[in-house]
Amino acid sequence: MEPKPKKLVDQVSDSIRRKQYSHRTERAYVNWIRQYILFHDNRHPKDMGAVDVERFLTYLAVERNIAASTQNQAFSAILFLYKEVLKRPLETSFQFIGAKKPKRLPIVLTKSEVQQVLRRLSGTEYLIGQLLYGSGLRITEAVRLRVQNIDFEQGQILVRDGNGAQDRITMLPKVLMQPLKEHFLRVKDLHQIDLRKGFGHVFLPNALARKYPNADQEWVWQYIFPSNRISESWGDGIMRRHHISPSTVQKAVRDASKSAQIGKHVTPHTFRHSFATHLLEAGYDIRTVQELLGHKNVQTTMIYTHVLNRVAKAVHSPLDSM
Repeated sequence: MEPKPKKLVDQVSDSIRRKQYSHRTERAYVNWIRQYILFHDNRHPKDMGAVDVERFLTYLAVERNIAASTQNQAFSAILFLYKEVLKRPLETSFQFIGAKKPKRLPIVLTKSEVQQVLRRLSGTEYLIGQLLYGSGLRITEAVRLRVQNIDFEQGQILVRDGNGAQDRITMLPKVLMQPLKEHFLRVKDLHQIDLRKGFGHVFLPNALARKYPNADQEWVWQYIFPSNRISESWGDGIMRRHHISPSTVQKAVRDASKSAQIGKHVTPHTFRHSFATHLLEAGYDIRTVQELLGHKNVQTTMIYTHVLNRVAKAVHSPLDSM
């Protein structure tokens, strides 16, 4: 008896895992593919083509009023479906109404506001908050840091698989050297306890797991900011101690900013925006900041020069001269 064919969404998940995409990407792609199918009254994608894709993407922009980045993610998910799962790449010039990308300046805290928020964080969240502001990390980059990514001798942090699967090096603030070393000792004690209980495994990408079969229990591969519990991993069911959830840090930062009565919408990413802006204020050149942030294009980094708004600060309002 032949095995029952897998459902389409399961085939999508299998393809994503073979490509070693993140769990977050898998969930997002599967969600968009489901929505694409539902929009077309549950027709199978193999019976549809470019025109149907265009209709769905236009609907997202016009009816759902989604952001441009969200529409791009939906588009990428559908292209992945046709190319990697159905083996029918949609090689055509698509014509659909694109979602408008608003030109918004990032929210930036003053140095005083950064201090007020950080002072209201504690423990692991405090350390992570300091890294976000002191090193310009994204929240996902910070929580995924492993022991070997910190170079105390050189005062550097090696960021693996940043946006666009790019590695980069950024600075490790001197003020965090000792607190991080003390934090390492506590995490190492926790890892030793896990090992004695028969656990101590950590997630490794498939290629590394095959190349180094026992590395997932080695100290250098452990997450710096581990979760407070061991849980079953998605995909293979192995019990592992994963890293702290970004949502835990997001909630802590939100609560801290409210407690500090900061009149701005503050998220962990606000620390990264503030890092870049304060470096430019200190006179560092745009290319240096671009490299530290890991931006591919300097135009992305240029947004922070608009935040500085030196022109507006240099001009005196006519109201002040009355």
